[in-house]
Amino acid sequence: MKTFLIPAAALMLCVTAASAWAAPGTVLRNDKLYSQPSASSRVTGSVAKGASVNILAKQGGWLRVTSDKTTGWIRLLSVRAGAGGLGGAGLGDVVGDVVGAATTKSDPSRVVTVAGLRGLNDEDLKQAKFNADELERLEALSVTATQARNYAGQSGLAAVNVPGLPEPKPAQASSPWENN
Repeated sequence: MKTFLIPAAALMLCVTAASAWAAPGTVLRNDKLYSQPSASSRVTGSVAKGASVNILAKQGGWLRVTSDKTTGWIRLLSVRAGAGGLGGAGLGDVVGDVVGAATTKSDPSRVVTVAGLRGLNDEDLKQAKFNADELERLEALSVTATQARNYAGQSGLAAVNVPGLPEPKPAQASSPWENN
């Protein structure tokens, strides 16, 4: 009987520890859950806007979450970290400062710098293929310089001349031994 209790206690400890590592979050828009942190991977489920999730891990621009009985990867910017619905607080150190900075309201008295989140990993770039339809769609959105100036004028924008940056100077040796 005692030998049965030891594995059961160990299992309960693991389940409790795993749930302690998870952090709450709220889904900001209807989105899919993927089997891997890649939009080209298999879809394992979906989550609705406002759904509560538990954040298990972060990888690049993706979060591994559980929602109800489904576990999968969702885009980082589709989830607001923290409890309390769509106005939740950040996670801090649990998932990383980038998650909190990218998904919570900022304090205007505090300066926050956030490095860009690319959302593309090496595998995505290796699998990239030329898409003529997307290029044509992009080119259809282009405007001429005259159209841009007219739009800027109608919007109350004015041209400002900004001086160019000075030419970089070559690095100087800090000691005479570096030139040898």
